[in-house]
Amino acid sequence: MEKIERIKRELIHSGAILDIYQDTVKLPNGKEDKWDFVSHRMGAACVLAVLPDERLLMVRQYRNALDRFTWEVPAGKRDSLDEDTKICAARELEEETGYRAGKMEKLLSLKTTVAFCDEFIDVYLATELEKVGEQHLDEGEDIDIKAFELKELMDMCYAGTLQDSKTVAAIMAYAARK
Repeated sequence: MEKIERIKRELIHSGAILDIYQDTVKLPNGKEDKWDFVSHRMGAACVLAVLPDERLLMVRQYRNALDRFTWEVPAGKRDSLDEDTKICAARELEEETGYRAGKMEKLLSLKTTVAFCDEFIDVYLATELEKVGEQHLDEGEDIDIKAFELKELMDMCYAGTLQDSKTVAAIMAYAARK
């Protein structure tokens, strides 16, 4: 395999959680091309929360990029570059659902959109859930919570109703363990 060489990386926009770059690359045939690159500075974690009755907690929130509401697993970005993703996942579970996990286990790690972005998300499984309070949402968040049967969520994945990559991966990884 021949090497592709990045010649230049130019910052186009620096946002709250993302930096957008335009890279100039030299292709194996000697030609140059421009490629977009999105850097997600913090990384993130998500959590598939399993209630004692084996239903799975999902959160519904508006996603601007899709201009619609989606059902997803609770998730969020790390607070700092060195924050353990397990701590992030536990925090997001409690903030978005009001539940705390007695047991948290890492299921897998994802790179969400490898064609143009370096975002990573560690996926955790939360069990032995205990309701410890109400939601503690960030400014601008409006999140509904609902518990689903695994089969219902699998059907939603296959029907294309659930399309969020972290959510689909979490559900499929969990189903493979059952």
